[in-house]
Amino acid sequence: MPETASIHLLPDLLISQIAAGEVVDRPASVLKELLENALDADSSAIQIQLEEGGVKLMRVSDDGRGIARDELALALLRHATSKITSLDDLERVATLGFRGEALASVAAVARLTLTSRQQGGTMAGQHAWRLGSEAGAIPAPAALAIGTVVEMRDLYYNTPARRKFLKSDNTEFAHCAETVKRIALAHPEVAFTLSHNGRVSLHLVSSDTRGRAGAILGDDFLAEARQLEARAGPLRVSGYCALPSYSRARSDAQYCYVNGRFVRDKLLGHALREAYQDLLHGSRYPAYCLFLEVDPATVDVNVHPQKTEVRFRDARAVHQFVFHAVQRLLSGPLVTQPFASPASQGIAPDGRKSLAPEHAASAPPGIPGSPAFGYRLPYQAPLRTGEAVINDAYLSFVQAAQTPAMLPPAQSPGTLATADSEVAPLGYALAQLHGVYILAQNTQGLVVVDMHAAHERILYEKLKRAFDERQLATQALLIPAVFNAEAIDVATAEEHAETLQQLGFDLAPVGPRQLAVRSIPALLLAADPAALARSLLGELREHGVTQLMTARRNEFLSSLACQGAVRARRLLSLAEMNGLLRQMEETERSGHCNHGRPTWTQLSMADLDRHFLRGR
Repeated sequence: MPETASIHLLPDLLISQIAAGEVVDRPASVLKELLENALDADSSAIQIQLEEGGVKLMRVSDDGRGIARDELALALLRHATSKITSLDDLERVATLGFRGEALASVAAVARLTLTSRQQGGTMAGQHAWRLGSEAGAIPAPAALAIGTVVEMRDLYYNTPARRKFLKSDNTEFAHCAETVKRIALAHPEVAFTLSHNGRVSLHLVSSDTRGRAGAILGDDFLAEARQLEARAGPLRVSGYCALPSYSRARSDAQYCYVNGRFVRDKLLGHALREAYQDLLHGSRYPAYCLFLEVDPATVDVNVHPQKTEVRFRDARAVHQFVFHAVQRLLSGPLVTQPFASPASQGIAPDGRKSLAPEHAASAPPGIPGSPAFGYRLPYQAPLRTGEAVINDAYLSFVQAAQTPAMLPPAQSPGTLATADSEVAPLGYALAQLHGVYILAQNTQGLVVVDMHAAHERILYEKLKRAFDERQLATQALLIPAVFNAEAIDVATAEEHAETLQQLGFDLAPVGPRQLAVRSIPALLLAADPAALARSLLGELREHGVTQLMTARRNEFLSSLACQGAVRARRLLSLAEMNGLLRQMEETERSGHCNHGRPTWTQLSMADLDRHFLRGR
């Protein structure tokens, strides 16, 4: 047997190299630590120079407070810091760095040089000094106007095994650039310049939060985003949440900060996913840039070596605060919050100017909508012998009888577009385009509405409200809809008869392999009863009653709303179109359908004039 090794103390260099494994996993992590130190030194401008992805050279220059000559050597030691002095400081960390391990860890795996000139102080403190990380080095005079320069060369030169795990230069540089963007977003007052192999790749001037977000995330993000500002006691959240039309295939446009520190927090991530759940379905990811401010004493930032995770004292309160703040921002009905990115900008989903905020704020409640949407239009099944259906003549009669109730007093359809368009954010209908889009006129110009997507959102919100209030109205069918079914479908209908009743469906077997739909939710009369029943039975078989009524409820209701929404190619009267517009104005999240697609867009008069070269 091999001899058991004795317990012994590790050499200081090996201890530092082990610690570096937790903090320094690639050049980007080194850059993060150096930038945080520069920001803690109250810098107003930071320059970053990289070579070969930051592996060969990384130089970070700032104009901050600087380091005194006698403290340069101390700065390279582990657990040496100017940012905390007691346990109370640790429990209320207000700086980005605090452990005093960054420079020591970097010096253990790379050649490091510190050059600094301290602001003010004694005559000696007004000179610049340079110190290398090699053993026995002493500070030497240097030339530097102000601040600190940290230069790192040859990362992992003394641990070649770890260098093999690095990716290509371009990949490592991409990670470094992302690190700069993450930090720069939270500090718009600081100017940043990033260069790689002698070429400037990113230059950010001092700005405000909006300007910095536009510079990093792009103007298209701002055009598709709403500005958030919410406060509750010691909690405050601000920033920008993109509308679902800006959703992404990856989570590469999600920036979340706690007290100015970029974090990847599961709690906050879950709160934001829940806030977007009624707007995004499938594999799409929302985009946002949010800044959460909390009392430093109520958040523990010392739970991850790279400080990318935090722990909240009252996690539930933080979760609910963020969830409700973002949900309210995205849920505002058009009567009070037009579909625009931030209201002060009036930007529509396609980047054009949207409804003027003053008009949206003063708009009175919409005119009652047409019962046709969700109540009157029945499924038009093919005629079969002995079966009666509501014919077009009857529909026209009902439509004519209901039209006056949908129009403003003493107005006719022909005068709606010009006389009263200022009283409604979406204006009044002019015509229908190819049976798919509604064209309406408001004070800004032309509104184009996707009638199926808009009606889908309206039905979905009504179904959710009815389920929550346990007031789901049902409608018995004059002629039951009979359809062929598998034996397992018949068994499922019999087994879950009570659940089906709660969901507004009355299904009864009329043969070994036939089911009859005798009633459905009144909101879904325009849908095919047999198709609705098949969809419901499939969900019950696959997920069970419990999942269907809890976790998958909204997804299921969304599917029902999609089937029940008015279909393309259906010709609508002006009254029906106006009814849909009024309901859109009063419905939460009506700017997008259940799948995240926009339901309407605005073409201003300026857009039209520009297209037709008017005034030139």
